[in-house]
Amino acid sequence: MAGGGGKPDAGSSAGPGADSYVAMVARAKALIPELRERASKTEELRRLPPETERDLHDTGLFRIVQPKRVGGAELDYVALVDCADALGQADASVAWNFANLASHHWMLGMFDRQAQDAVWSRNADTLIASSFIFPAGRARKADGGYVLRGHWPFSSGVESCDWNMLAGVVSSDDEADGIEYRIFLLNRSEYRINDTWNATGLCGTGSNDVWVEDAFVAEKMTVAVSDLTGGPTPGSTVNPNALYALPVFSLFPYVLSGVGLGNAQACLNDYVEFARHRASTYNRTKLSDLQTTQIKIAEASAKIDAARLVMRTNCVDAMADARRGYIPDLAAKTRLRRDGAFAVKLCTEAVSLLFAASGARSLFTSGALQRQFRDAHAVNSHLAFNFDAAGTNYGRVALGLPSENLTL
Repeated sequence: MAGGGGKPDAGSSAGPGADSYVAMVARAKALIPELRERASKTEELRRLPPETERDLHDTGLFRIVQPKRVGGAELDYVALVDCADALGQADASVAWNFANLASHHWMLGMFDRQAQDAVWSRNADTLIASSFIFPAGRARKADGGYVLRGHWPFSSGVESCDWNMLAGVVSSDDEADGIEYRIFLLNRSEYRINDTWNATGLCGTGSNDVWVEDAFVAEKMTVAVSDLTGGPTPGSTVNPNALYALPVFSLFPYVLSGVGLGNAQACLNDYVEFARHRASTYNRTKLSDLQTTQIKIAEASAKIDAARLVMRTNCVDAMADARRGYIPDLAAKTRLRRDGAFAVKLCTEAVSLLFAASGARSLFTSGALQRQFRDAHAVNSHLAFNFDAAGTNYGRVALGLPSENLTL
């Protein structure tokens, strides 16, 4: 395997439960051959095939950051990066839905216990979708809760889920109260799914639209973004692990960054294997003997290795901070967002470089390269990986200006 496909020993930086951590990453890697075989089917279905969902359930991967008290693995946050990295080396759509849906077990662990019990007491394996586009939802306070309405795009894997975390803005008649960002947990019976996902990349994620029309959501089934900025959360009384005290939206890019990482690693591995055994169509020179081939491999692998180092280091350090009760300041939080976007930018650049270096081979729809290229740019299009936005906000805070990201 070229480049940094062999990651640092997870046990050395994964904290408690290192044995189960290594085992879980190994399970993800073991799925690579079969998931690669299914990649075309996944794209055709525009969602994960049932057998892929079953694999992710049977291996326990969906539950890697779910609290142990309900049977989850409760692994360190970096597990999302490492497992998505592994699965992304097979199929970015699978890795995307895995990371999204697994991370919602982590987030539910921060809600009030009543919300956790409402979901997990019925079925601890149940899947939860999301759309964290706050302006898409509008809520008003009501007796005992809120009335929510809105139209949310990009709810990945929603057809497989019985619940959904939907972001919204709570407005008040009292101007002094201002507005509040809040997340609402709804049962599938309370929202409508519109099948809109016809995309050029991440085709198999089923990232459809969700509609809600004046649904009442009890107070305990919601959580304020201000409760998720680091430190104890409403769920900390039953889930005291530092995992559930991390600043959620500061670390938001790392839920999905491993997808871009694994996809880029697969692209590099395939390119190296191809170049080892092929000759130029025009002069029969072995591609492996060409200096340009060697340089492209060096540059792409350096970008991928650097991205992996940034992603993993930030996640490991965040867990260490949470364990000692340290909450990063705004400058540190904007750096986390900057780094997450930049790391995925490096992965996208690596794939684009290898795509261009592959010549006419990249044009064939029968190969994985065109899918890896499309998926790389689809990952990079997520707002969390928009480096212009993350970089601008980092620069603003560094210059003493107010942050434009209201979730931090």
